[in-house]
Amino acid sequence: MALVSADSQIAEYLTELHQLIKQTQEERSRSEHNLLNIQKTHERMQTENKTSPYYRTKLRGLYTTAKADAEAECSILRHALQKIADIKKLLEERRIAAKMAGVYSDSDPPRKTMRRGVLMTLLQQSAMTLPLWIGKPGDSPPPLCGAIPASSDYVAKPGDKVAARVKAMDGDEQWILAEVVSYNHSTNKYEVDDIDEEGKERHTLSRRRIIPLPQWKANPETDPEALFSKDHLVLALYPQTTCFYRALIHTPPQRPQDDYSVLFEDTSYADGYSPPLNVAQRYVVACKENKKK
Repeated sequence: MALVSADSQIAEYLTELHQLIKQTQEERSRSEHNLLNIQKTHERMQTENKTSPYYRTKLRGLYTTAKADAEAECSILRHALQKIADIKKLLEERRIAAKMAGVYSDSDPPRKTMRRGVLMTLLQQSAMTLPLWIGKPGDSPPPLCGAIPASSDYVAKPGDKVAARVKAMDGDEQWILAEVVSYNHSTNKYEVDDIDEEGKERHTLSRRRIIPLPQWKANPETDPEALFSKDHLVLALYPQTTCFYRALIHTPPQRPQDDYSVLFEDTSYADGYSPPLNVAQRYVVACKENKKK
């Protein structure tokens, strides 16, 4: 019943999102006439080579209108972004509910039947669709935006992806990409599934062994302080694997859609580091370890 209810709610949100997109286009079309007037007024001023009181008054009015139009469009876009976030949340809740009930869809097969290539594609898609933080003027990026860590009392929710420090088969410890199953407030421990685990084994880990992954990408053009800087020591997901390794930031993202360029610690190279490799913002977190393993 819960799954049917979620489907109904998602369909409703999609209808609302469609309307918001239409409103955005209508708002944009309505404001184009005013923007054209601004352009023409500037052209006339250049032709006449003077700025008369008439033109100053006219431009002040046109720019006031343009500002109001932009704010109206921005408000609609923010509503649309929130609606997308609501849809993604419902889809995730539905996936978790289906997983707990042992029900799977064609697009979300049980992990034991998922081929590695499919898993790698899903991880890449997850990184690409991580929402970009777009704050209002004066807003600071929130925790879990880019390099900004979670607050000290933050508890990851079921379904959240995290970096988890577990013991490997050989007894060594490593950081893996995992999914939160539950959190026990009395013991302060998580239950997590290895994202690449074929069996049903789960890890029970203390909070200090869990690092929540970013929930938003940071925009380098507006919030560069929310990104790791060059030479910062991090844990980064090695390409085509589900394990995190220590690395140095080689180049931070320059544009919102860019990845980090990182240098992984690698003793097979003379300087101890690999050539630069690209890793998405979603899979780069602060390094908790102070010494090499």
